[in-house]
Amino acid sequence: MNQNLADANEKVYLDYNATTFLEPEVLQAIHNALDTAWGNPSSSYKAGRDAKDIINSARKNVAEMIGCQSSEDIIFTSGGTEANNMVFHTALKYFKEVYPLFENGTTQYSDVGSKCKAHVITSNLEHDSVKLPIEHFVKEGIMDATYVPASKLTGMVNADDIIAAIRPTTCLISVMMANNETGIIQPISEISKRVKLVKRDGKFEVRRILLHTDAAQAIGKIPVNVEDLGVDYLTIVGHKFYGPRIGALYVREPIKTTPVHPMLFGGGQERNLRPGTENTGMIAGLGKAAELVVKHLSSYQTHMREIRDYLETSLENAFRGRIHFNGRFTESQRIPNTCNVSIEGPGLQGYKILEAVKHFVASVGAACHSDHRCEPSHILIAIGTPWDVASNALRLSTGRHTTKRNIDLVIQDLKQAVAILEGKI
Repeated sequence: MNQNLADANEKVYLDYNATTFLEPEVLQAIHNALDTAWGNPSSSYKAGRDAKDIINSARKNVAEMIGCQSSEDIIFTSGGTEANNMVFHTALKYFKEVYPLFENGTTQYSDVGSKCKAHVITSNLEHDSVKLPIEHFVKEGIMDATYVPASKLTGMVNADDIIAAIRPTTCLISVMMANNETGIIQPISEISKRVKLVKRDGKFEVRRILLHTDAAQAIGKIPVNVEDLGVDYLTIVGHKFYGPRIGALYVREPIKTTPVHPMLFGGGQERNLRPGTENTGMIAGLGKAAELVVKHLSSYQTHMREIRDYLETSLENAFRGRIHFNGRFTESQRIPNTCNVSIEGPGLQGYKILEAVKHFVASVGAACHSDHRCEPSHILIAIGTPWDVASNALRLSTGRHTTKRNIDLVIQDLKQAVAILEGKI
């Protein structure tokens, strides 16, 4: 391979599952909004009306991106973490409404137990913005949780296992749409259809179970349609699809059909569901990012898959017999940009390789866990990856503009880093 492939300071970015840069059109939309629509969107003068118009337009774009029938189903938030927390906050409120307690704090369903707690079902693959709120509410003694394990044959949760976990007090099921480390797509539509068929659990009538998916890693990479998915809530994260670091929560006909409760109280913005003066510039950027996804998703998807597949073929050719693709199962699908890979051998832990390379940046897993670099990913362990293999894992995620030349440089850099770590050069 050409040893002069890279300039001394050239860096290839392969961490698009952690964050993306702003597309130029998005940056321009933000600039224009801040420049010309600087007014308070609640104000009646022109600058305020212009800001309101921009927000309404962005809301329509986001709704169209996820196949939402009404833009009123979109609530803007500070990001995915807030959106996810809002769902669990709502689930607790909803539970209190549909499970009235007697004066002594027990439920009318005496067989459930002496204390009636909201029960939620999730997977053992979730992002911390789902996992930690659940753990917090469980610790507070106001929630019970069932963590359905993913199959070690597919990396997916099984809809049968979700159904089997339902209790009379189950009020929410939350399963991510695509995993941030492996890229494995979860069977959300199947889960939704199965859950809606559940009418009774033994002798108990099952109340309506709310359905939520965090689609942070799916949007902008594969089609996302809330009607096909059948969910009540869907989390949207702008900086995962070349937008700004804000987000949104889809709620199916909020209040009218699906409960939603604010965590904040203030000026009444977002129909009193998420008050606070709207961040017009960032909302404009989110709307533009959504518009780009609507227009170009097919080409984005095709390009990212081509480059990811080229990356995986190049890895196999460069490290024959030593490559282990984590989460690449024949019976499941992945989002088109994600490659989780281990180069087998002692002393080749993922973090050591990333410290040794000079011409690309990536991660060993979720960016939120980057400080635990010596511990293998619990996600990889959960899907059956051996401990030593998981310890060597690299998460390489390609983007819309990654090229084959970029990949050639990454392979060259990896080969040199591995040789150095093995004491061969």
